[in-house]
Amino acid sequence: MIANAPASVIWLLAGLALLGMEMTCPGVFMMWLGLAALANGLVLLAWDIPFGSQVGIYAVFAAIALAVGLKLRRPPAPGLNTQQAGLIGRSAVALSFAGREGRVRLGDSDWAARLSSGVAIPEPGSRLRVDGVDGTVLVVRPEG
Repeated sequence: MIANAPASVIWLLAGLALLGMEMTCPGVFMMWLGLAALANGLVLLAWDIPFGSQVGIYAVFAAIALAVGLKLRRPPAPGLNTQQAGLIGRSAVALSFAGREGRVRLGDSDWAARLSSGVAIPEPGSRLRVDGVDGTVLVVRPEG
């Protein structure tokens, strides 16, 4: 039955199948290929084009659709799903500080630490809050 269908119908069905795949296995990739197949099917509704040219037109539509998809893609949120993101806002205890550099205990580990700007040097045992992470150094300030 499909073998006797017009090429435009086959491309339209292929586009719908790719969009269906995107709905069942989301990843925002098949959607763009499905939209390219739908566009190709619409072009074939208007003009009768040989198969080789159909594939070429589809390749152009797919490249355009994928470029649009990449352009619309949002960058990942800063700090999302990183080890450092889980440290910011946590409470630490000052161990020792020499100037602005020192060591703190966070959980069951000791960390290198640096004080945030404009913060007085804390006494050992003081409660600190992690403001940021710079490599393996915690940026801290007094709690409260």
